[in-house]
Parts: sequence; structure tokens; C-alpha cells
Amino acid sequence: MTTSLSRYDVGRRVRVTQQTPRQQGVFTTTVEGVILKFGQQKTGSWYAHGKDDKLWIDRLQLRKADGELVTLNLDRNSVVEDADTAPTLPAPHTSH
Repeated sequence: MTTSLSRYDVGRRVRVTQQTPRQQGVFTTTVEGVILKFGQQKTGSWYAHGKDDKLWIDRLQLRKADGELVTLNLDRNSVVEDADTAPTLPAPHTSH
């Protein structure tokens, strides 16, 4: 996981880009929002020697500009940037 922030401050506006490797290429998603909460949460998966014998995942909860709440599981393919200093994203492509 790559971050340009030293920590995830509640109230900070961020852009999170996540990539999922596929057989051919990479599927990329980007979400912008204000941080509501960050922390590790356990999953239902069993993991030997983990706290409570569970697998723990870094989770970031954001509120998008339209009010939608988004919970992201952060991994090594996640990039978290300060949205106020990150380069502007191109407008999404729509087909007619």
C-alpha cells in the first residue's frame, strides 16, 4: 500500500486508487471522499497466530461528495493521496 499521507486524519479529503490484477491487464478504480474512519478490522477468515486467530485488514471509510458512504479494504495495490494536492482526474468517459 502506497500513501503520500503520514496518517489518515478524519476530515481529510483523499483520493484512493486501487488496482486489481487480471489475466490481461489491470482493473483500476478511484474513489474520492472525506475520511470518516480508519482502522484494522478482523475478517471472518481464520488465520493462525493472528490476533483472535483472525485475519485483520486495514479499512478506510469515506463519505463521497454525493453523500455515499464507501468502505475500502486497503492492500498493497492501494494508493492513498491527499485529494487537494493530487493531480486532477480526467472526466469519466461515457458512451452514447
